Amino acid sequence: MSDLVRRLRRLDVCAVSDAMDKLGLSGHVGGLAQYAGTERVAGTVVTYRLLATSDVPAQSGPPVHLGTRAIEFAKPGEIIVVEQRTGIDAGSWGGILSLAAKTKGIAGVISEGLVRDIDEARNYDFPVFARGLTARTARGRVAEIAVNETIGVGEATVRTGDYVIADAGGVVFIAAEDIERVLKAAEYIAGREAAMAKAILAGTAVSQVMGADYEHMLN
Repeated sequence: MSDLVRRLRRLDVCAVSDAMDKLGLSGHVGGLAQYAGTERVAGTVVTYRLLATSDVPAQSGPPVHLGTRAIEFAKPGEIIVVEQRTGIDAGSWGGILSLAAKTKGIAGVISEGLVRDIDEARNYDFPVFARGLTARTARGRVAEIAVNETIGVGEATVRTGDYVIADAGGVVFIAAEDIERVLKAAEYIAGREAAMAKAILAGTAVSQVMGADYEHMLN
């Protein structure tokens, strides 16, 4: 594990989101729920993108099931991120994929789309974040069009090698070129908030702790 990932994993999503705001960066994605697993995930990203089957060019050779190439490419501790913006009610991730990813040590999956077999992912304690759930198969409906290419999640642009942190509070993507300054800002914010919590526990009034200095902390 790199030192950058180790530092990111010590933070939470809100501190990183605040750091992005402080630096004028975008990358926060709302509306993705954590449907399986209970732990926060943080690390580098491997991507794949889906299209409606009717829009995928004909390919020679045996078919390749969506997600399998990303799992085989990803290293332990990395996070797979999926774009499924077709509007078709079909899974972008499923139970066998969760088992394969868990077995390989992949940290989790984040889908801009629907996922299925969620009970299996819960049984494996494999973190899954998604727009929603479905029971409908991808077969004949959606297919993989690209792996390790730029994708979109919410309003964020995501590339393989970028960073992400996700927990029950939300998801934040960080471009690889911005990670060091985001970590520095987020660590400063987390340290300030830890000191504030300590002051409250010591009996300082919350209105004093969360005064003008707190309001301008992101300036």
